[in-house]
Amino acid sequence: MGFFELPLSNGWTFKDRDDHDPDAWMSVPAVPSTVQQDLIANKRLEDPYIGFNELKAQWVNEKSWIYRTDLKRPDVPTGAKVVIVFDGLDTFASVTLNGQNILTSSNMFIGHRVDVTKLLLESDGPHVLEIEFDCAQLKAQELRSKYPGHRWEGFNGDMARLAVRKAQYHWGWDWGPVIMAAGIWRDVRLEAYSVRVAGLWPQTQLEHNRKTATITATAEIDAVVSGYYTVSFCLCLRGKQIACQSLLVEVNSSKSIEAKLQINNPELWWPHGYGSQPLYDMSVSISGGPGNELHKMSKRIGIRSAEVIQQPDKHGKSFFFRINGQDIFCGGSCWIPADSLLPSIRQDRYKSWIDLMVKGGQTMVRVWGGGIYEDKAFYETCDEMGLLVWQDFMFACGNYPVWPELLESIQREVTYNICRLRHHPSIVIYVGNNEDYQVQEQAYMTYNYEDKDPQSWLKTNFPARYIYEKLLPDAVAELSPSTFYHPGSPWGDGKLTSDPTVGDMHQWNADGHERRLATYLVENLRTATDLETYIHLTQVVQAETMMFGYRGWRRQWGNDRQCGGALLWQINDCWPTISWAIVDYFQRPKPAYYTVKRVMESLAVGVRREHHDWSVVHARPPTKSKYEIWVASSRREGINATVELRFLSVMNGDNLRPPIVYDVTVTPNGTTDIVSDGVIDHIAQHQPHVLAVRLWVNGRVVSRDADWPQPLKYLDFSDRGLVVKVQNGNIPGQQRLAISVLRPVKCLVFEERDNIKLSDSALDIMPGDEQVVTVSGLSGSDLPLKYRFLGQ
Repeated sequence: MGFFELPLSNGWTFKDRDDHDPDAWMSVPAVPSTVQQDLIANKRLEDPYIGFNELKAQWVNEKSWIYRTDLKRPDVPTGAKVVIVFDGLDTFASVTLNGQNILTSSNMFIGHRVDVTKLLLESDGPHVLEIEFDCAQLKAQELRSKYPGHRWEGFNGDMARLAVRKAQYHWGWDWGPVIMAAGIWRDVRLEAYSVRVAGLWPQTQLEHNRKTATITATAEIDAVVSGYYTVSFCLCLRGKQIACQSLLVEVNSSKSIEAKLQINNPELWWPHGYGSQPLYDMSVSISGGPGNELHKMSKRIGIRSAEVIQQPDKHGKSFFFRINGQDIFCGGSCWIPADSLLPSIRQDRYKSWIDLMVKGGQTMVRVWGGGIYEDKAFYETCDEMGLLVWQDFMFACGNYPVWPELLESIQREVTYNICRLRHHPSIVIYVGNNEDYQVQEQAYMTYNYEDKDPQSWLKTNFPARYIYEKLLPDAVAELSPSTFYHPGSPWGDGKLTSDPTVGDMHQWNADGHERRLATYLVENLRTATDLETYIHLTQVVQAETMMFGYRGWRRQWGNDRQCGGALLWQINDCWPTISWAIVDYFQRPKPAYYTVKRVMESLAVGVRREHHDWSVVHARPPTKSKYEIWVASSRREGINATVELRFLSVMNGDNLRPPIVYDVTVTPNGTTDIVSDGVIDHIAQHQPHVLAVRLWVNGRVVSRDADWPQPLKYLDFSDRGLVVKVQNGNIPGQQRLAISVLRPVKCLVFEERDNIKLSDSALDIMPGDEQVVTVSGLSGSDLPLKYRFLGQ
């Protein structure tokens, strides 16, 4: 026989380990699953995402659980091997087959293969497979108590979490609940074979002229029956064979086989917005003769080069990405797991999340280190859509211990996951941790950058340095040598993590929660009198803040690569909540999503007047102020364009001065400063006015921006003369909303509905400048979308 697999997704039951009632067993709808999902299905638990049900679900966190299923004897020929494959067990799992222990696991990030040939084939069965999940919360606390000498420092959750290789956000975070999931969280299956392809590693080398690429494909062969086999390597693009190589080899149990395939004029993989994303199919098959293919494995790869450029410059030391020789401004966002109950994230949900990021103009996503090494659907979709991936290892906000058994588990974890992920062209950097060096700084733990002896690090009160500067870089160098490794985020050559001149940094000094929101609101906007208005105003503040930040960071990209990118915290939520996310748990964008999207367009015009502190001058308008205008571009060629500046009265929409028009040539992949020292003085008796700019290319407006007099609470937004005309589009279910105003409108936000997509929202609308928003997914019976704007 060749290769056969049988999913073990149905027929499971489970119970509380300590409940000895024979009727305690409950049905499991399907695995992968979690205890919480299965309890909800059996009406033993209320949905923890509703109200304060999270608190009612805490008892689940303190229990141990058993899952059970019966296996039939597989019908396989003599000489075949039978294994059970566990892609993910969460977390402390003891597995028995017919009462005999076959696996003990303590790391949810590792997959396992267990040879059960003898146990399954010795009788017809039934064969009882049981998995006992010990309580991770109690186990972690036990481990912590065993090592009182370690400094259990960190942010968020029970610091006992640092002792356990489990998704750290399960212990609760400042945006997430305490839901200690347990269970078979990834696929489990039976495999039977006489020979199989155990692994495939395609390494891509693109020559500097990008005219030639070499694929070095390494296949691992696992043979139960020794003999001669034909191993065939094949590279295809869109179903067309590009290169192929076959080898006749003798395999005695396991063997590593390598082939080199050369490609002339390869089609290069690019981040979206810079080019296309062609994916080659790299396959290896093993056969016992002509027409007798026994097993095959394929991986989709992209041909590209990826570099992180760190060079001395006038700002300090650069830190930016270069793909295929092209400098890339990596504007994007950080990703947390899209659910606290991980198996509920299906492939289509991953696709729609990544589609939101791509359509939002984002070039990079950061897989945050307190979550998981994501599902293959996540990375495959990033490959397909051209979204670059910054991949953290799973360490976050803490001083991790390093006893030998834990280090061994971490070594197996990173080996398993690097080998699983290394072929994806979207992954361009591996990073050691999230904010663990900040923990070291804030807790005043020992860190001597000049000490280069890894063994000495283990003896300090910050032993986790050994993980980030020895274990992980060594693993990346061995297993994925072409991928850049960075010790932590933030980190910069041993300097303070807040140093803006080197490496990356986290701009996270906006703490204060509701107090911070209330302060921003009272200083900038009129006080809300109802909950709906309060929600709207907080989202307006977030939208303005994100826009302002991204506009400035992107402008700095063009100034000698002073800023290499910005990854906002955060794109998503793991449950329905109030948080920093710019898209909610149900995939409904907030206004900030759209303001960031517009700033991240390939051409984006910006205007900004100097800050005027009203709190000091007691609401007196300035007699004059400076302003500046620029255009940011990610285009790979120069563009001839026109920029128009208008001075519009907030009160009546009149032009207080004649518009100023600038003919410009936009610098490719950089910033073009158009006005750096403009001055507004004595303008119509100090009428509050908007500086409104439009960027025209080939007679079409491609970008807009506006600078409003601040704070907005002093402006009168009544009687705006807003008109929204609904027009049916050419596509069924699509509408066009033509928007016009008589007086300037600030932050026009349309209602978000499930399964309804908007081309834009959170708009500033100016007189004489109609804008059109496309709405997709509406049916004829749907009511028109509601909307509101600032001061409505």
